[in-house]
Amino acid sequence: MADYFIDTNILLYAISTDTAEASKAGIARKLLQNHAWAWSAQVAAEFVRSSTSAKKAVRLTWPEAGQWVAVWRAYPMTSVDGALVSEAILIAERYMISYYDAQIVAAARRMQCRVIYTEDLNHGQDYGGVTAINPFNSNVELL
Repeated sequence: MADYFIDTNILLYAISTDTAEASKAGIARKLLQNHAWAWSAQVAAEFVRSSTSAKKAVRLTWPEAGQWVAVWRAYPMTSVDGALVSEAILIAERYMISYYDAQIVAAARRMQCRVIYTEDLNHGQDYGGVTAINPFNSNVELL
């Protein structure tokens, strides 16, 4: 069991070499150095899409993105299947969040994580046993 779930933005900051993101990159790298994290196939797909996008300051090639995913596959990853999709729909409706954010919550629940490190959900909110934490808030103590 993992201590926490990592959302896509954490992975993107972890690989960033943009000086404007140096503080966030350091925090993201620290989170990934703790070997007790989990993620999902959705997060992997979002990472590949975002990191290879021409709109990013730091753009990876397809092989570079694939190398990062290969490294991170050593960590527990859950798939996106019919049961996860159904749970995400219920979560989206209950908490009035986007479907894709709800899918992250559903994946974190499946992986038995108590915390999701993310910028995308309401900091400190409990989503049925999983708490969203923005690790870039100045008063946050990381697990």
